[in-house]
Amino acid sequence: MTDTTIPNRCRLVLTAAAKDANVTPARVSAALEGGDVASLILVGEGANDAAFQDWCEAIVGPAQARGVAVIIAGDTRIAGRVGADGIHAAGNAQDVGEAVKKQNGRMMVGADGGKGRHEALEIGEAQPDYVFFGRFGHDAKPEAHPRNLDLAEWWAAMIEIPCIVQAGSDLASLDAAAATGAEFVALSAAIFAEGVDARAAVAEANRLLDANAPRFEE
Repeated sequence: MTDTTIPNRCRLVLTAAAKDANVTPARVSAALEGGDVASLILVGEGANDAAFQDWCEAIVGPAQARGVAVIIAGDTRIAGRVGADGIHAAGNAQDVGEAVKKQNGRMMVGADGGKGRHEALEIGEAQPDYVFFGRFGHDAKPEAHPRNLDLAEWWAAMIEIPCIVQAGSDLASLDAAAATGAEFVALSAAIFAEGVDARAAVAEANRLLDANAPRFEE
């Protein structure tokens, strides 16, 4: 697979938190050297605004140069300042709807998918560009959370808006996440935990998806 080839199966999304000392711009860059990554969600919760902006600025340009879409979680001002491709809007369906209306197509708007089907459908009615089943930074267990898998499988079978499902801290959790039919699988701890070779982990994640992930219909 060449660098410009988009695989016909679920793709990786990496989530990275500025407050995590393990997630330096250099490690993010190394991770992106490992293979196909569709997008990168940068999370500023718990970080100083100025420090978060500086951290994002060091990551956004190199990531975009590799064809990776960069999404900023929760801060539209910083997203605009650093030239990000999108924002991730937390909150309920009304909050997401307001974010979609405000951006008016200028940037992508993603959203948390909620904790149940009814909440997810309400958020989907706001027409975000994707929904995310999981919580940033809550992937400490080796396996993906069963609720996230169930919601992603239901959503992928019913709704056209793409979804991202959060996998666990072990790359082996990719199999169950990909089996849901979700368009994207998110990894964080499996890539950026202390002692992990980020580049090698992304390469292995893509190898596992190439070998085991269901293929989408043409």
